[in-house]
Amino acid sequence: MIDLYTASTPNGWKASIVLEELELPYQVHPINLMAGEQKEAGFLAINPNGRIPAIVDRDEDDFAVFESGAILVYLAEKTGKLMPTEVKGRSLVMQWLMFQMGGVGPMMGQANVFFRYFPEKIQPAIDRYQNESKRLFTVLDDRLKDNEFLAGDYSIADIANWSWVRTHRWSGVEIDDLGNLQRWVDQLAARPACDKGVKIPVDLAELAKGDGKGAEEFAKNARTIVQR
Repeated sequence: MIDLYTASTPNGWKASIVLEELELPYQVHPINLMAGEQKEAGFLAINPNGRIPAIVDRDEDDFAVFESGAILVYLAEKTGKLMPTEVKGRSLVMQWLMFQMGGVGPMMGQANVFFRYFPEKIQPAIDRYQNESKRLFTVLDDRLKDNEFLAGDYSIADIANWSWVRTHRWSGVEIDDLGNLQRWVDQLAARPACDKGVKIPVDLAELAKGDGKGAEEFAKNARTIVQR
């Protein structure tokens, strides 16, 4: 059994999607980021960095893993799925996983901060992070021109990048002109594990319904999170 400590963010979705794809039994422990539960002693004992997601593998003497990329690699290696074991194939997956960890995630995260969360609009900062996010999207689009997935077969590299790219509109970046990337985004969205994984622990799509005040409240609360 895997204990999953998570919240509804792109990094959190990476872990829940992988667990769904691997069909591993797991129990969800929602972490209320607004209330600062990620900074409480109990959670810090699992992840000293105070961020989600984190897992505890009950079948391996309560072994804890933090950092979303490390969680993906751990679960892939534990099961022998979603990542090749031979050196070159594994390296290819790791390269595109690190592309997300070091590029897509941080750049989109900063675009979110300046475009959505900060009360004052600092246009040079918004432009900087939106433009860099779009550049990274074009790299993915070029890769997907002649490849169905990023690193050979469907892998944790696809899951990691898709979890972020699917939220491109929240970052204020469009991908209508990137046909290969849009095809891939739609293809992964149709996978049952991806569809279920992004609804854990809650379905953020519900925020977009009605009068839109739910999304406004989410952005307001997120301003508090980025200061923690």
